[in-house]
Amino acid sequence: MTDAQTTDVVVIGSGPVGQTLAARAVRGGLTAVLVESELVGGECSYWACIPSKALIRSGAALHAAQSLPGAREAITGSLDAQKVFARRDAMVANWDDSGQAQGLAQAGITLARGFGRISGEREVEVTAQDGTVTTIQARQAVVIATGSVPVVPPINGLDETPFWGTRALVAVDEVPESITVIGAGAAGTELAQAFSRLGAKVTIIARSGILGGFPAPAVEIVGNAFEKEGIRVLTNTGVRSVAKNGENAVTVTLDSGDTIESERLLVATGRRPALDGLGLEGLGLSPEGLPSDASGRVRGAGDWLYVIGDAADEVVLTHQGKYEARAAGDAIAARAAGTLGDDIQPWSRFAATANSYAVPQVVFTDPEIAMAGRTLEQALKAGVNASEVSLPIAVAGSALHSEGYTGWAQIVVDEDRKVIIGATFAGPEVAEMLHAATIAIAGEVPLDRLWHAVPSFPTVSEVWLRLLETYGL
Repeated sequence: MTDAQTTDVVVIGSGPVGQTLAARAVRGGLTAVLVESELVGGECSYWACIPSKALIRSGAALHAAQSLPGAREAITGSLDAQKVFARRDAMVANWDDSGQAQGLAQAGITLARGFGRISGEREVEVTAQDGTVTTIQARQAVVIATGSVPVVPPINGLDETPFWGTRALVAVDEVPESITVIGAGAAGTELAQAFSRLGAKVTIIARSGILGGFPAPAVEIVGNAFEKEGIRVLTNTGVRSVAKNGENAVTVTLDSGDTIESERLLVATGRRPALDGLGLEGLGLSPEGLPSDASGRVRGAGDWLYVIGDAADEVVLTHQGKYEARAAGDAIAARAAGTLGDDIQPWSRFAATANSYAVPQVVFTDPEIAMAGRTLEQALKAGVNASEVSLPIAVAGSALHSEGYTGWAQIVVDEDRKVIIGATFAGPEVAEMLHAATIAIAGEVPLDRLWHAVPSFPTVSEVWLRLLETYGL
């Protein structure tokens, strides 16, 4: 059986990015249909950002209390894993998406459950679980917001060995006795520490170092914390093969010939755009990637196809995907109204310009790493006349925060324009300082004006004053 519908905008994927675009289109006076084959809310809501941070937070709170004389003496036990899991379950609404589906209806967005495939120009076929096919014609635009899927590395024996991806690990109900983690990016390190604090013996295997792309002094602070907590980190280490060993064990053989045995194996080696099966080949496009302009419109696909979020593979972060969705949604509405053409001005409401200059990102380990903008190396490679100022975070606020507070801060300066183009903080709970840096970078606040933004005393933010003083102001 085939049904037919018509709307202004069809969005494939109902994660935070897809929902944001649909809401923005409706706000602009258009109608929108959101297509979803799994749970409304997507990966971030149920298997990534939200549940992982819920698992991390309890251990971080306990560790913070243990860092303060007077508080540590009041602690008589360890983390209650089942209570931690129960809080995670509550944060993901027990994997029930009825609340989010109701929110879509209240926002005036139509939900179509099923797998969406682009079947022609401005046309999407939605196949429901019962086999019913609905064809939806879009008057204005089709938007791909399908997110990303894990990259599975070509390791000998992995196809025959039971292993977890991050989706499986964040949903467990029991703490494994031991876990080997292949992959040392944000997801791998965050979950490694979370489960170590829940009682698992954890080994991380990194082909180079952990948390590549972040400044070395910041990464060193995290690495030292892992060592202190008993998390084993093997850097510059390759994996030769993996194999199941009995009923409850996995053996990982390293390039050196050494072996590691653990109850569970987590593979967290990155993600790629989820573009398979969308019918892109029929449009002359490749599922390997979809280049797009600043408003998210796919190049070489006419004027109706957009890609945003992880599927666009520009900046794989939920908040940046939502930013892209706001820009693309406004652009679609403006083009429908005839008030916007092909030319997109940088920093306008229709352009995701900040993706190139002012991206904020946080590694939610404990201590955290929070970074916005470009590193010194990235700036120099781009031809910017850049310098850096860095120093330990050692102010009254950090001393009050916890005993033995260890942190590091850096700003990267464009010397020609005298503005900050990058900033990094490492230390306990530094994520809450990051938005100030993002504002300074996106707003291109001159250093001589930033000098007048006085940080409150006694807060950790006073490190901003120390950085500017060290720079010479």
